[in-house]
This record gives sequence, C-alpha cells and structure tokens, in this order.
Amino acid sequence: MEFDIIGPIWEIETIAVGSRIRELSRLRRAYGRGRWRKRKGVAIVRLNSTGEIFRAEVHWYEATGVGRKDLKIKRRIT
Repeated sequence: MEFDIIGPIWEIETIAVGSRIRELSRLRRAYGRGRWRKRKGVAIVRLNSTGEIFRAEVHWYEATGVGRKDLKIKRRIT
C-alpha cells in the first residue's frame, strides 16, 4: 500500500534493537550495516490510491547514517 506521511511523526517508541529484529540480515543486505532499530509512532497519512487522509500507527526500520526504511501502516487510529 503506497502512502505519504503528512507532517511529523509523534509518540515514537523503539520496539527492538539489533539482534532482536527478525529481519536484521535482510536489512543489512539491502541497506548496509548500522545500528538497526525497529520503531513505531503515530502519523497522519494520505493513501496514494484513494487520497484518503487519516491518523495511523506506522512502523519502520531505522539506522544511523541510513535513515528510515520500509514504512508500513499497522493500524488506523480513530
């Protein structure tokens, strides 16, 4: 599902760090080494397919020097 984040992400929490991440080997192969973290937060998103705008919990992976990768919407917040 393609989407854009509108504005900042807030209530950011770290879910897992380093070897606690299931997909660590895939992340390192695709984006390189780094101190990988799985994070979550709340953001306002716009779906590219329909243009619908809503608040959602988003999850992503992040590493210093690499940035935010593989964002996904986990659930809609009303």
